[in-house]
Amino acid sequence: MIVQAATPADAEKILALQRLAYRSEAELYADDRIPPLLQSLDDIREEFTCQLFLKASLDGRIIGSVRAFCDEGSCFIGRLIVHPDHQGKGIGTELMARIERHFPEGRRFELFTGHRSERNIRLYERLGYSIFRRQQVSDSLTLVFMEKLLETSS
Repeated sequence: MIVQAATPADAEKILALQRLAYRSEAELYADDRIPPLLQSLDDIREEFTCQLFLKASLDGRIIGSVRAFCDEGSCFIGRLIVHPDHQGKGIGTELMARIERHFPEGRRFELFTGHRSERNIRLYERLGYSIFRRQQVSDSLTLVFMEKLLETSS
């Protein structure tokens, strides 16, 4: 597996993978209108202008991706995706480690997931993230915000 920066030329493949990977989330919440499934190709291309995208490739196929940006020492990580056939093999863990390393100025990393996404929550907790806030967005969905604080050397 190769992990490297993605380019806008990868946008279409990342979007297709995102739609595939988020199907299980849509089923979990009985809602096929979740934002990752509604995102357009133009939207994702626009995100390339302000976020770093990483991709994980195997045999020339993109099997995972994550994106992030940093603002004043806080890095915001979004849409960690792994092809369903490759989940549970450490790809998400590797993508998270790589995205964190890409932002050495980051003292705090933040992400969110849905409250029913127990597998995601367990992964993030294993990687040192903890829940700091919950936000109810509908009767069926509460977002769970998680952060990882890094030690600052003084």
